[in-house]
Amino acid sequence: MPSPDYLLLADSLRPLLNKFYRAHQSPMRAGEGELWVAKQDTIIAGLSLTPVAQGHWLTGLFVAPSHRGQGIATTLVARARAQKSPAPLWLFCHPDLQALYARMGFVAEPALPQALADRLARYRRSKNLIAMGMDPLA
Repeated sequence: MPSPDYLLLADSLRPLLNKFYRAHQSPMRAGEGELWVAKQDTIIAGLSLTPVAQGHWLTGLFVAPSHRGQGIATTLVARARAQKSPAPLWLFCHPDLQALYARMGFVAEPALPQALADRLARYRRSKNLIAMGMDPLA
């Protein structure tokens, strides 16, 4: 099987990422920010990077179950991040995913910009989530 291509998805193709999420019955949705995908003929993984404060908020990271365990999520995050100027990267995740993100270099409970801290507080009213972040130089 060929190696995936990792690329920024054009805004006009935004519906394709939502179609990918729905096909896998994922609750993820293409966010407001830049959309990045891994492709092997079709989309096999995706994520969104939304500017916030002096960094980016990572949402919607999802890899097709048939492609998990191959480093696709790690490579997709690294490729998307490499296209940004050095800046912090934050995300919220279920505790079960903390080890995955820690292997990528994220640390738990970083200092969050106020907008994300407020959002996390709202989300935590109904979901068990933790905040993670990555230093701009990591």
